[in-house]
Amino acid sequence: MPHFTVHISESALDGKTEEGLIRGLTDAVGSVYGDRFSRLVVVDLVGLPAHRRGIGGRAADQAAPDVTLRLREAAYRHPQVPDTPARLIAAITDAVTGVLGEQVREQVAVSLLSVPEGRSGVGGQVA
Repeated sequence: MPHFTVHISESALDGKTEEGLIRGLTDAVGSVYGDRFSRLVVVDLVGLPAHRRGIGGRAADQAAPDVTLRLREAAYRHPQVPDTPARLIAAITDAVTGVLGEQVREQVAVSLLSVPEGRSGVGGQVA
């Protein structure tokens, strides 16, 4: 199951941004793996209060979205999806800038984390 965690400045979340980020990130995964995969996407948005994020040793006042996607390792090496990591990073960055504006593109950090086979589960069962 693709699981996003997005750490972002609380001030960037305004009641409309949340829906846009959730839909945009879900669509980003669908654009790489296909629409059927989209129904499995989970998105957690974590708002950081002002002065609780620092960049370069100083408190940051910009949105500075930090996006983490966790997937099973094999999904990053899918034989029918060439260049999967690069495609995901581009699609995720485009989704975030599509909601927050092009001015945040240089601030968007994307991390792709892999879960080895047998190291995740759903409903109490190893998946």
